[in-house]
Amino acid sequence: MSGLTHISASGEAHMVDVGEKAETERSATAEGFVRMAPATLNLIRTGNAKKGDVIATARIAGIMAAKQTASLIPLCHPLMLTKVTVDIAEDDALPGLRVTATAKLTGKTGVEMEALTAVSVTCLTIYDMAKAADKAMEIGGIRLLEKTGGKSGTFRHPEAG
Repeated sequence: MSGLTHISASGEAHMVDVGEKAETERSATAEGFVRMAPATLNLIRTGNAKKGDVIATARIAGIMAAKQTASLIPLCHPLMLTKVTVDIAEDDALPGLRVTATAKLTGKTGVEMEALTAVSVTCLTIYDMAKAADKAMEIGGIRLLEKTGGKSGTFRHPEAG
């Protein structure tokens, strides 16, 4: 277990001490998708979902989620995010919606979990907003695309386009 930073030598979970780390500019981008029936995508596209504007509501939910990551994931540090973006794009090939989120800050720890949380909650909100029309929607592909900053430097997912 030596490679896991949140597990002590005795196997106990703990919050990593980042007090001595240098502050650096950090960013992380994550992605995911919601696959749905073509008719459901059209319902969202035309703004006719019963609960209202799916895209706008999901985007706000994702941004709010990124800001609440430390409240949701037990060992995450509360962070002073400087920027969170959530982009939602139609993808007729799925068919469905592709979600990309980016979180940024200058700090002592990374923002990967914030970007991943933003994508996850955005996808869940899309499902919630459109479930009356399509309970068979599928959420998937949630992954970190890229992260920058910190001691470990830059990471780019090998399959990222």
